[in-house]
Amino acid sequence: MTTLSAPDRLLAVLAAFDHEHPALCLTDISRRAGLTLTTAYRLVGALTEWGALERDDEGVYHVGLRLWEIAALAPRGLALRQIALPYLEDLYEATHENVQLAVRDGSEVVYIEWISGRSAVGVRIQVGARWPLHATGVGLALLAHGDPAFQDAYCDRPLASFTPHTVTDPARLRRLLAEVRRTGVAVSSRQVTDDALSVAAPVRGAGGTVVAAVSVVVPQVDAQVPALIPAVRLAARGISRALGWQPQTPDTPGS
Repeated sequence: MTTLSAPDRLLAVLAAFDHEHPALCLTDISRRAGLTLTTAYRLVGALTEWGALERDDEGVYHVGLRLWEIAALAPRGLALRQIALPYLEDLYEATHENVQLAVRDGSEVVYIEWISGRSAVGVRIQVGARWPLHATGVGLALLAHGDPAFQDAYCDRPLASFTPHTVTDPARLRRLLAEVRRTGVAVSSRQVTDDALSVAAPVRGAGGTVVAAVSVVVPQVDAQVPALIPAVRLAARGISRALGWQPQTPDTPGS
């Protein structure tokens, strides 16, 4: 059995928390982190004293504000969100549907902002949530503009399925990614839930590299994709220009 280093043990305690487990007692932290109760007690105490964890009156631990303070410094987190928010709000006003902003982290997409429409289709997304790249519109937009070697490796791995419509065939996924690059938008229909469709477009940084993706999620049953595409593209281009992107040629579908 491999012995964890001190930093690994600290990270294991923090990794015990996720969206399904936002509040944990000490015993649960010990079990989920794979640590003895004594070790977990010592590490949780240190993290609580520093502010990474907080303990409520019931003795249950939550992620502390100190981590939020540190995370706010991430250039792909709150900084990007603040730049993008005006354009996301414009997209919401134009559609009154769910609007999302996401970045890629390894083989997953991470949502860093989400504006929910009051009567919009329900989505299984919240800020900080992670999903496989191939199953979402923003993920497809990010994957399609990733390094070709990464794309090949991703397509060759087992692809998780969430509905009967999730793309799990590597050849089909490759064709879909080529279509995203050709058109400049990704359309994901019923891949995560049976009732939702998303239209996404890539966001580029100052150097032209795709750094994020923006999307709108609508009910699949009456989705007006041709009407949504210009609005999503406009939001993505606005964010890109706010990040310093200056296209060298007039906008084309793949820009």
